[in-house]
Amino acid sequence: MTWFSLSARRWVRITKFLSLFCVCLFLVISCTGGGNSPPAGTNTTSTPAGDGRITIGTTGKPRTLDPADAYELASLGLVFNMSDRLYTYQPGSTEIKPQLATALPKVSQDGLTYTIPLRQGVVFHDGTPFNAKAMEFTIKRFIENKGKPSFLLADTVNTVQATGENELTIKLKKPFAAFPSLLAFSGVCAVSPKAYEVGAGKFKPSIFVGTGPYKLGSYGTDSLRLDVFDKYWGEKPANKGVNVQIQTSPVNLFNAFRTGAVDAAYLSLEPDQIRNLEERGKKGDWQAISAQGSVVSYLVLNRNQKPLDQLEVRQAIAAIVDRPLIMQRVLYGQADPLYSMIPTTFDVSQPLFKDKYGDGNFDKAKQILTGAGFSKENPAKIQVWYPSSSPTRSLAAQTLKSLVDTKMDGIIQFEVTTVEGPTFFKDISRGLYPAALLDWYPDFLDPDNYVQPFLSCQKGSVAKGCEDGGSQTQGSFYYSEAINQLIDQQRKELNPEARKKIFAQIQTQVATDVPYVPLWQNKDYVFAQKNVSNVKLDPTQNLIYKTIKK
Repeated sequence: MTWFSLSARRWVRITKFLSLFCVCLFLVISCTGGGNSPPAGTNTTSTPAGDGRITIGTTGKPRTLDPADAYELASLGLVFNMSDRLYTYQPGSTEIKPQLATALPKVSQDGLTYTIPLRQGVVFHDGTPFNAKAMEFTIKRFIENKGKPSFLLADTVNTVQATGENELTIKLKKPFAAFPSLLAFSGVCAVSPKAYEVGAGKFKPSIFVGTGPYKLGSYGTDSLRLDVFDKYWGEKPANKGVNVQIQTSPVNLFNAFRTGAVDAAYLSLEPDQIRNLEERGKKGDWQAISAQGSVVSYLVLNRNQKPLDQLEVRQAIAAIVDRPLIMQRVLYGQADPLYSMIPTTFDVSQPLFKDKYGDGNFDKAKQILTGAGFSKENPAKIQVWYPSSSPTRSLAAQTLKSLVDTKMDGIIQFEVTTVEGPTFFKDISRGLYPAALLDWYPDFLDPDNYVQPFLSCQKGSVAKGCEDGGSQTQGSFYYSEAINQLIDQQRKELNPEARKKIFAQIQTQVATDVPYVPLWQNKDYVFAQKNVSNVKLDPTQNLIYKTIKK
């Protein structure tokens, strides 16, 4: 997923009316012994006790509810909970299982044709029957309306056709083993043909008409109401509906949860707030639920910028990085060290950077650099950039600079530089930054999504690097014909064990060539009040609403 997902989480200004309302609520809580109230401006609307509805607090304001254009976590999380896809994930895992499909696809021998049997007896929120024609409409709309995530299917799908009342046939442009994972993307959910239309830019951002366990009750500037869909084909939600409160800042979300104004808080609290809530959760004040996330943070190294054009410099940087120190100083333990660009979410991940370079291996780094002709008098000088909107990456950059300054005897020097986010994301693909700190939100849960977008290159050479392709977009400009071939091989390979071996070869090459240095893999946190149960996070970072009850 694009880096812009991060900046899409903190928006909305509160109205004067709501501010007055919150002042009144402050007085009510104070008079009834409710404890410390949040500051004025915090959205603290709560549901009546015992009505069975769940109130969820977040800072993520959705840009749209139209699945064909939703590409930020705030939008996708809501779409996920109101919808069904052909496939979804087994709870707590990245393994695909059928949802609106009744079985995994039947794949032709050439890997191009996917035949999918569909569930019967399903209806949309507006009463329209679900069938293969409706799913054909959905996928065509996703591609042809040209929304933000449309490339996910547009680059892959050749044709989609209802080949029976309950059978869908999709033909691909070229084989792609991870295709079922694409069909589990939240935005590729079934939508009613009567409520939507096909056509470039024809979006409906303020409605949602799908087949999921909740239907949209109301959609305001700072709140949404999700009501239980009484004709849902599957297991009904454990609650009577969900109210989503959109807070204006992490501070307001933090206070709303502490005072009990929301039943659960998810996305996005600051690391120090998470630490505070986690510590009090251990004392029994509330519940702190964490799950292994799929977002990875990494250092990109531009091979077209001196001295990073020298392999030895990139390898020395890999040896300098001290992940346990970063976990302690920067992340408060709210992440795990990462030693491959493919996170441990997938069984193909191998910790090759740990095996080859270790952590804070300064002697090895010095040996590599001096062998390449660098010294205190002739140091390797490198600028490390990061977007100014990220305090975490700022602290990580300063930590890396401190390691270099204190441990490397002046043989290598880091200059830390920041720039506004929009400028940063525009310029990185132009090759302006020697080194940069970034993170990656996956589009779909398959190892391919941590390989192809980073390493593939359609046009380039060993001499010039990548001129057009994934690695150019990411700012490393890495080019390897061997890697290009391995990427194509794993995309065609349907045998999981054979595919795993190909990913092992790719990771080995990356650990040798070091176009990127993996740093950490995030943990996702949700906090819930003591009287709330069955709070779960999906591997796609979505909070699952339908299991929550109180």
